Amino acid sequence: MELDLNHNWRFTQIAYNTLNSSFNTFLPASVPGNVHMDLWRNDLIEDPFYRTNEASLQWIERESWEYKTVIEAGEVLLSYDNIDLILEGLDTYASVYLNDTLILEADNMFVSWEIPCKSLFKMGENELRICFHSPITKTLPKYEALGYELPAGNDQSDIRVSVFTRKAPYHYGWDWGPRFVTSGIWKPVKLKVWNRAKIKDLHIVQNSLKDEMAELTAFFEVEASQATEARITIKSQDLAFYDQSITVQLAPGIQQIALDFSIKNPVKWWPNGLGEANLYPIEGAMEIKGVDTDKKALKVGLRTVEVINEPDAEGESFYLKVNGIPVFMKGANYIPADNFLNRVDEKRYKALLQSAVDANMNMLRVWGGGIYEHDRFYELADEFGLLIWQDFMFSCSMYPGDEEFLNRVRQEAASNIKRLRNHPCLALWCGNNEMKVAWENWGWQQEFGYSPEVSNQIWSDYQKIFEDILPDAVKELDGERFYFSSSPISNWEKAEDFKKGDNHFWGVWHGSEPFESFKEKIPRFMSEYGFQSFPEFKTVKQYALPEDWDIYSEVMLAHQRHPRGNQLINEYMQRSYQDPKDFESFLYVGQVMQAEGMKIAFEAHRRAKPYCMGSLYWQLNDCWPVASWSGIDYYGRWKALHYFAKKAFSPVLVSPVVEDEKLKIYIVSDRLVPIEADLKMKILDFAGEEYGVTEFPVCIKANASGVYHTESVNKCFAGLNKDALLLHVTLFQNASVISENVLYFVPPKNLDLPRPGLRKAVFKTPDGYRITLESDYLAKNLHLCFPRYEGLFSDNYFDLLPGEQKTVLFKTDAAITETTSDLQLTSLVDSYHETKLKEQVMR
Repeated sequence: MELDLNHNWRFTQIAYNTLNSSFNTFLPASVPGNVHMDLWRNDLIEDPFYRTNEASLQWIERESWEYKTVIEAGEVLLSYDNIDLILEGLDTYASVYLNDTLILEADNMFVSWEIPCKSLFKMGENELRICFHSPITKTLPKYEALGYELPAGNDQSDIRVSVFTRKAPYHYGWDWGPRFVTSGIWKPVKLKVWNRAKIKDLHIVQNSLKDEMAELTAFFEVEASQATEARITIKSQDLAFYDQSITVQLAPGIQQIALDFSIKNPVKWWPNGLGEANLYPIEGAMEIKGVDTDKKALKVGLRTVEVINEPDAEGESFYLKVNGIPVFMKGANYIPADNFLNRVDEKRYKALLQSAVDANMNMLRVWGGGIYEHDRFYELADEFGLLIWQDFMFSCSMYPGDEEFLNRVRQEAASNIKRLRNHPCLALWCGNNEMKVAWENWGWQQEFGYSPEVSNQIWSDYQKIFEDILPDAVKELDGERFYFSSSPISNWEKAEDFKKGDNHFWGVWHGSEPFESFKEKIPRFMSEYGFQSFPEFKTVKQYALPEDWDIYSEVMLAHQRHPRGNQLINEYMQRSYQDPKDFESFLYVGQVMQAEGMKIAFEAHRRAKPYCMGSLYWQLNDCWPVASWSGIDYYGRWKALHYFAKKAFSPVLVSPVVEDEKLKIYIVSDRLVPIEADLKMKILDFAGEEYGVTEFPVCIKANASGVYHTESVNKCFAGLNKDALLLHVTLFQNASVISENVLYFVPPKNLDLPRPGLRKAVFKTPDGYRITLESDYLAKNLHLCFPRYEGLFSDNYFDLLPGEQKTVLFKTDAAITETTSDLQLTSLVDSYHETKLKEQVMR
């Protein structure tokens, strides 16, 4: 039996640093939680995300804090043979006392702690106290004693101690995130009471999977406090198999018990887009002397996932086979959804993962600078059919290799592998983010002036963690899954590296290369790439005042963490777009530019299938309101990027492109069967006049990319003005559109865009609005917004073609009473200066 201990906590500041001591009384605290949120709730600090408040809150990281609660123990509780205190997550250095007896010195945010403490409980009130020590002052002696500095460029401090602490790296800052070095009880606290024996862990291993039968083994890890006989059973909650039981003699201590079972005619688990993410509810139970004493429930997905990373004719492959079929991975990198993790609840997890599914994604990469996510994250990924690339929590730094630190890593790896290994969504383990490629290519040795001896020591320490400890832990505890030491395998600055493994291509953005580079620089698997934009105006208004509405204001710069971010956005905008007329227009054009640029990458990667078999962009989401590479902002609002990803990741994609002065029409299909369809192409001007229409049937190959039409660009547009023309390509199946795309032939800044002449009709629906739109002329990147309501559009930032009628749905949880609304429509031409428009008309 488990008892929840998450209520009636209080906290105070331990006045070690009297200069910064803000209070000396105990105040209400939330568990799970952290000290920053508790200070805010008690009106001791301002909103950490508002304007420049972050800077004034840095004192908190150097203070220590005490949390306490009282546990009432009656006869029933004390009658149990064993009472274990379970602390699922402490952030990070914590001394835990029960009735003033020290029972734990915690030193790792990523580990769950379980402490037997029956002997310390007494009848009545029992005080549980947790003293959190400053993660800065706690690790400063390690930093000073090492004798050299370890690279940790994203640690936003002059004294970079983050690498000595097993704590979420992004808490120390990143180039998209603030610095809030938190402390607190970040996961639930429980008591587990039990007699004789308990189930510590249940691991379901799939031995074989065939259409007629799945053979499995349930491995029970059982702890007994005394010798006893027990009956162990594996049960199907949906009658997929008969209960299987075994009677065993338990000795005091921990023991492993294996129980085989099978499922006839198994229904496989498939990733999003390929089939049902079927889950079997299974329960492991233990009975002693006719009494049910413990149980563990799981949901098991039956599937095979293989990562094929081996030499081939092109170089070195990197792709996933799911249930024996090569699958192109479509998705994004996932970062923690908040700096203050207790605020990421079921609703936010579900909204983010549902948004990934809605954008036709089938994989998310849990990036190595955040956290091993909460159980609910992986459960939702199981349900939604989202494969998870799981990094261990090491990123963009080098770490110490002393035995104390290595033991923490061993404990952390075991704790999280065992916690996550039953999830069918879990596709692979990766040791770290960018550390190997950084050591070999980023010039750290010269930057820090390492001697050969120090360089050798740092690299040796790296190898201990990523080539010994972590692969050994995966092999022992989760031997079915693929592990590799560091992502990316190859470096984007070397042409030959695009032929091997996964790659993080940052020539666009960091390297200032044009968006067109995405077409040429295509690796075997793209696991990172991206471009920044600011969030929409509605979001900016939640953290900035009107006097801050300038990207170079103090507030906006505080919410732009990349040192060259604004410079690069401006640089790319000057290349491709006309100057926006005001601040709000700048935000809109920035999002359009991000989306249009990334569309080039999305489609190039998919067209290159099977040479390239994955496209995971940076990044899905934000941890606070900020300018970043995200497609979904902190408040869950979809940027233009996410709407574009939804179309580019559709199961069937028609993709027109100009290559070597030839217009080529590619069709990419992830479907596992061929498709009969009709392809229609038409060239038209921005007023809707057609200059050529071609239509013919196509047989689209299964799970493949191919060219289905080629012709000379010069022949297509002989005598025509490309500044005012577009190509509209549509793929029909049984008269229904399954994919469509638009191709322009000059940069956006050179398009002769007219005023659209928009007409709209808005109708109330049970969960929002249905909007019908028409336009006399091209409405480029039409943005729809309801200022008063939060919700999601079925489409947005799209090109509304002249004479076309388009219906868009808006869904919201808000209570809508109006039959009409204040829908705002903005197209690209609306963002330009009036003087620029007049010049355009005159030209």
